[in-house]
Amino acid sequence: MHTNSLYQEVILDHNRKPRNYGKLEHASHRATGHNPLCGDRLNISLQLNERDQIDAIAFEGESCAICKASASMMTAAVKGKSRLDAETLIHEFRELVTGKLDADNPHHLGRLTVFSGIRDLPTRVKCAILPWHTLHAALNSLENASTEADHDPASTVSSNT
Repeated sequence: MHTNSLYQEVILDHNRKPRNYGKLEHASHRATGHNPLCGDRLNISLQLNERDQIDAIAFEGESCAICKASASMMTAAVKGKSRLDAETLIHEFRELVTGKLDADNPHHLGRLTVFSGIRDLPTRVKCAILPWHTLHAALNSLENASTEADHDPASTVSSNT
C-alpha cells in the first residue's frame, strides 16, 4: 500500500474511532493544548502510578482529523510506558514531523511513522504535534500547552530525552 494512502486510511480510522477518547476522572496529571492557528483545543489527562508509568490516559476536545488521529495514536503508544519512555516518544515524534528524524534509523515510533509525510505539509505539522506538546505539558505539571513558540513546552525538550 502506498504510504500516502496508508496515512489517509490511518487518519480516517482514528478520526472516526478515536482510542482513549473521553474524560479520565481520577487523573494525576492534566493539561490543555491549543493551536491558535486552526482552533484545535484538547485536554489530556493521565494517571501515573508509583513506578512513574502511565496507567491510564485519555483525551477530549475539538480538533481537526489530523490532531484527533495523532492524539488517538499517541495515547495508545504511551499507555503502560514510563514517563521517560513517553518523553522519548514525544521527542522522536516532534523530530519526525519536522523532518529532523531519519525514519530509516533506529527509533521507538513504530506505527507512528505513518505521520512522516506531514513534514511536507507545514501548515498541518502543528495539528499533528499538539497532542504531543500537551502530553509533555501534563507530564511536567504544566497546565497549558500551545503550538506557538513562546508557549510550546516541547521546544524545551532536550535532544537527550
